[in-house]
Amino acid sequence: MPLGALRPSPLVEQATQHLRDQITGGQWPVGTKLPAETALAKTLGVGRSTVREALRALAGAGLVQARQGAGVFVIATEPEEDWPTRLRRAAVTDVYEVRMLVEVQAARLAAQRRTKADIAAMRAALEARRAAAAGDDAGFVDADIALHTAVVTAAHNPVLSDLFVEFVPALRTGLIDLLDILDLRTHEPQHGDAAHEALVRAVERGDADTASSTLQAELEGTLARLYRL
Repeated sequence: MPLGALRPSPLVEQATQHLRDQITGGQWPVGTKLPAETALAKTLGVGRSTVREALRALAGAGLVQARQGAGVFVIATEPEEDWPTRLRRAAVTDVYEVRMLVEVQAARLAAQRRTKADIAAMRAALEARRAAAAGDDAGFVDADIALHTAVVTAAHNPVLSDLFVEFVPALRTGLIDLLDILDLRTHEPQHGDAAHEALVRAVERGDADTASSTLQAELEGTLARLYRL
């Protein structure tokens, strides 16, 4: 598609998309040096500041790279997927494996850093999980995730918390499917209750080794079931 003047509107978005189309459409292959900002601004009928913002957006997507004194070059023809998109596309077992690495360490930190408020939140979440056993699978999974979220929160590490939040949509879908396909709660309505009680107790008394090993055993059991789906 040839370059041409743009209609007024959200000009940065239009400029970004127009330049992106040149790259993804093959007009500007990898290694191509883009025209100067002034030339692009004239061609697109926008100001240089608009072009500059569009180039920043393309750089953020991993499509172009500015090289000091040389210009802006195409370095890829497909945008990089952001982390949430990658998680949505990933197999639930892959996400669960990473979840184990993150959450087992979070349990260890939670045992070392928990506050009275954290303990109260975990206890409340544990009781809510027990109450949810009388409901449907989706509600039970939501209550289970809320308990795990309370444990991760007690680690007081915002990066761990942010990672866990990103995992939740994929985990939720996989766990609901697991309960439905294997019909686990028909024979064990309080599935995992003893392990979760042991986890909360270990965190509460500050036993980092037991907290991490208890959670790891629980997650490994669930992962083994997911592998069999």
